[in-house]
Amino acid sequence: MDYGTSSVVSKRDHRTDTNDMVQNFLLIWLDAKIDESSGYYLNSIKQLRQTVNTIEIFRDTDECIDYISELQNEKVFLIISGALYQTVVPLIHSMTQLYSIYVFGRKEEQYKEWTKDWSMVKGIFTDITSIRDSIHQWTRQCDEDSIVISAVSSLNQIEPSFMYTQLFKEIILEINFDEKKEINDLVEYARKKYAGNDRHLKIIDEFALDYKSNLDEKNKPIWWYTRNCFTYEMLNKALRTLHVETLLKMGIYIRDLHRNIKKLHSEQSSETHGPPTTFTVYRGQTMLKEDFENKIKQGGLISFNNFLSTSDDRKVALRFIPKGSQSTDNNTSRVLFEMAINRSISSAPFARIDKFSYFKTEKEILFSMHSVFRVQQVTEIEDSGIRLCQVKLTLTTENDDEQLNALTRRMREEVGGTGWGPMCSLLWKLGENETAEKLCRMLLEQASDETARAAGYHNLGLFKSDQGKYNEAVQFYQKALVLEEKTLLPNHPDLAYSYNNIGNVYDKMGEYSKALSSYERSLEIRKIALPPNHPDLAMSYGNIGNVYDEMGEYSKALSSYERSLEIRKIALPPNHPDLASSYGNI
Repeated sequence: MDYGTSSVVSKRDHRTDTNDMVQNFLLIWLDAKIDESSGYYLNSIKQLRQTVNTIEIFRDTDECIDYISELQNEKVFLIISGALYQTVVPLIHSMTQLYSIYVFGRKEEQYKEWTKDWSMVKGIFTDITSIRDSIHQWTRQCDEDSIVISAVSSLNQIEPSFMYTQLFKEIILEINFDEKKEINDLVEYARKKYAGNDRHLKIIDEFALDYKSNLDEKNKPIWWYTRNCFTYEMLNKALRTLHVETLLKMGIYIRDLHRNIKKLHSEQSSETHGPPTTFTVYRGQTMLKEDFENKIKQGGLISFNNFLSTSDDRKVALRFIPKGSQSTDNNTSRVLFEMAINRSISSAPFARIDKFSYFKTEKEILFSMHSVFRVQQVTEIEDSGIRLCQVKLTLTTENDDEQLNALTRRMREEVGGTGWGPMCSLLWKLGENETAEKLCRMLLEQASDETARAAGYHNLGLFKSDQGKYNEAVQFYQKALVLEEKTLLPNHPDLAYSYNNIGNVYDKMGEYSKALSSYERSLEIRKIALPPNHPDLAMSYGNIGNVYDEMGEYSKALSSYERSLEIRKIALPPNHPDLASSYGNI
């Protein structure tokens, strides 16, 4: 009999890789005397997996605590035996990885009183069904609390994830998908991730039939997103942790969900008797105090990197903030976001989804991913005896901050184009080298033409250069150049880019004559292909100046540096870091 235990592990050498977890949370069961061969245990696991896909079993307390402390991106629902909890709870209660604790054992009054001192403890339970039901009530809130917030407190303090999610959104929305193939791939991927989980596998089979047969049903993506199943869980975990493989598989669904919200936004904004032009929505959640203090700055910008659920009923939002015995520890802040919205703003599509939700939830407004807000005011308030941090936000327009927009445009140009190839470049620029190389090799295997293969080789050259593997880098760049020369015109800017990068590697290797030759060839092409004050020309002059500097030919170096600076003064915003680089070189 299949008890659905394929994602249940109890030995250290066989712990589930957190990268393979599809939810933002997991269940840990600590019991020194647990009998994993008993029918009761197997049936309990089957029940628990209806809610939590990954379950880890521990008999040893120290091993369990060590495991929890090593988790970086997941929250823990912990079941602990009655024999251990008085010893273990004081040791772990302040760990930020914990979301809630369930004591499994006899319900003795003295223990019940003792649990009141530990806010993470939800109670003492005598049966697994009650624990499962309690966990189920909290999983959605755990997901909502886990949404990543990126911040820009000033132009000198831009979090990489802020720029990443903005450009990721742009790239993925412009990819041309083979819809039926991509949905089939998503279904097979989900089946592997939820292997052995009967409840979720049935839902995945339902999705396979329903979504593919109703591709043109306009509100199907929202219906599936609001259902408490793999579409919501996998998407939120992948966007939160930037899990490339899952984002690849869910790309078509992300696109469809965004389009669904955007279409509803357009329809609702044009309704004569629709909502008022300006209105307020609310969102209640908890945040780590450290994150709150570092990211929520008056006058700064924040972005919610997932799809964002809000309500225009303040009381509904307040329900999502723990109160009293439900409260967390001193590491956590209760936050009420109050968002002033103008429905004519389309920079971040949003829509009321009550009529289209799987659960006919009241007054829910769903924003597309990477909605950006300006922090107007941060105050501490008291509501029903609960201390809250109230954060007033306004939805930004495309012209809200011209300097930030200029930096975004420049980064967009540096990444170049649309599709998954530019995503590799973006990941590399943000220091995600391992992830970028993995994605690049996957795309290279799938490449159907020489242009795609050239892009793959080019990106691998970038990665190897960054790793200091210069001979490999030159080989990849040269493979890319051979393919580009077959498919591009003689003075195409992409050829200049390849010559420039080959020159950069030779420069790092100390082979200055080869570096100079490659840089000069790149400059020749750019002079023909680009406007006279294009930033790439400044890059070429700067690189040539670097080589002359290293060769000791300082007058030639200075001349090149000065020409580079002249162009950058015209082409770039005054705060751009490349200007500082030019002044430093001179």
